[in-house]
Amino acid sequence: MSTKFKTVITTAGAAKLAAATAPGGRKVNITTMAVGDGGGKLPVPDAGQTGLIHEVWRHTLNKISQDKRNSNYIIAELVIPPEVGGFWMRELGLYDDAGTLIAVANMAESYKPALAEGSGRSQTCRMVIIVSSVTSVALTIDTTTVMATQDYVDDKIAEHEQSRRHPDASLTAKGFTQLSSATNSTSETLAATPKAVKAAYDLANGKYTAQDATTARKGLVQLSSATNSTSETLAATPKAVKAAYDLANGKYTAQDATTARKGLVQLSSATNSDSETLAATPKAVKTAYDLANGNTLHRMPLQREKVLSSSVAPPTVILKRWLQHQKR
Repeated sequence: MSTKFKTVITTAGAAKLAAATAPGGRKVNITTMAVGDGGGKLPVPDAGQTGLIHEVWRHTLNKISQDKRNSNYIIAELVIPPEVGGFWMRELGLYDDAGTLIAVANMAESYKPALAEGSGRSQTCRMVIIVSSVTSVALTIDTTTVMATQDYVDDKIAEHEQSRRHPDASLTAKGFTQLSSATNSTSETLAATPKAVKAAYDLANGKYTAQDATTARKGLVQLSSATNSTSETLAATPKAVKAAYDLANGKYTAQDATTARKGLVQLSSATNSDSETLAATPKAVKTAYDLANGNTLHRMPLQREKVLSSSVAPPTVILKRWLQHQKR
């Protein structure tokens, strides 16, 4: 029984494929597939053809690849979308980027309906050509015109699964990671399981016992805003501290010192002042001491009782009286 459906490489196509295998030859870049109705009857492919008998539609290839089981088989695929139709399909043709018919085939006749006719479907057409060297054909397509068929998706998934394009997760990038239930690991590339988290939590929960803070140890403490408490187990809030500060700041007024009360006092190095509100500096005391010490070398000692009896007076008054006494 003779073969009814077949694909043949045209004379022009064979010449280009042969030239591509020669040193420095240019690869044949098959880019387009055309569909025809054969003029109303099933045609017989002829190597001398330069075009289809009656072309009805053409488009860029959806896919072109090397067959996985037969290395010298080239498979070209065309997808006709649902919105295109209204014609019979009986012949197929493969064209390169120069418009040359490389291969021609016939196919079991099939009607491609249009959506306007009440029925629409995608139609996938494939042509297989056998070449002596697959390197003579450029297996590239225009990815902007590709429609994802189920086979295409399956192939891409299988390709991805077999690849190594699965980066591991790290501290700086997302990725795949392995789970671990270990509780003693220092790994930064594994992810802890709920089991590991629970084990760590249970261990920590069993060991930790909360204690109240005291003046001798750290611990939990309760806050208090009271300003009249003598507790040593509560901690004052900022509110309590502010209340105490405001009270102290409002009640305290600095006063000058007098002979009758303590207070602020200004220093003085004068040796001739009779002020009772100033305090003598060490300089004033030294001046008076040096003067007195120098005079005692030529005079009889003073009666200390008289000097001491004036100790109730301010230092500046005492110094003044002392100086006056020395000048007599």
